[in-house]
Amino acid sequence: MRTIVVMNQKGGVGKTTTSVNLAAGLALAGRRVLLLDLDPQAHASLHLGVEVVGSMPTLYDVFAGDKTLLQARRLVAPNLWLIPSSLDLAAAEVELVDTVGREMILREAVNVLLATEPYDYLIMDCPPSLGVLTINALTAAEEVFIPLQPHFLALHGLSKLLETTALVTRRLNRKLRVTGIILCMYETGTRLAADVTADLRGFLKGSDSESPWSKAQVFDTKVRRNIKLAEAPSFGKSIFEYAPKCPGSLDYQALVGEIVAMESASTTSLAKAG
Repeated sequence: MRTIVVMNQKGGVGKTTTSVNLAAGLALAGRRVLLLDLDPQAHASLHLGVEVVGSMPTLYDVFAGDKTLLQARRLVAPNLWLIPSSLDLAAAEVELVDTVGREMILREAVNVLLATEPYDYLIMDCPPSLGVLTINALTAAEEVFIPLQPHFLALHGLSKLLETTALVTRRLNRKLRVTGIILCMYETGTRLAADVTADLRGFLKGSDSESPWSKAQVFDTKVRRNIKLAEAPSFGKSIFEYAPKCPGSLDYQALVGEIVAMESASTTSLAKAG
């Protein structure tokens, strides 16, 4: 099983779009997928047509200790489950300030869930910040995917993200690694996008072999800027349901293919090591 955090402290870079469509695409590929919406804005939940009303369990109830992940999950499509979010989750940042072991709450909840329910992928959509909720996700996961818009300022923000993963790796989660960078809102044919991509690959190639991002790859698939990706959330659908033949759908299909191929590479490596 793979546990993946999709994170970027900058908003508007395609983080939630990527989380939702990766989860939906992997589910269509036959994988059992659980998507956790850790953003109090609940955009991933709304993207999949789930609006929290009344006493519907959410991830806030899990952090509060009132529900388990099993009790809060909802089946939203074949092979795809969602732990929805709500604005209440914003209170968790304040309520957990004095809680001992607050960084471990989600990891413990995930361990309890996996003891009874098998999944192939857990994907966590984080808020655009590096607070308690994001730290919980990083402590509970083994992989980080970073959606990045190919602008020079985005590279400066990337350094802060990498520093955070290094800190979490040292103090809370030795297994955590940055494994993939996803270029989103890509404008083909522009010199800027090509230059930033080349700079990014060069930076990763020259990274310290002991850093959590030393083996990170820039995915070959680039998610092109596409209006259908922006429209899909208002219909409560993934891009595969809303516009299955549009460029955005084709790009996320290709990205899912790369991620699934990583499974085979990992199996081969383990076999050689054995």
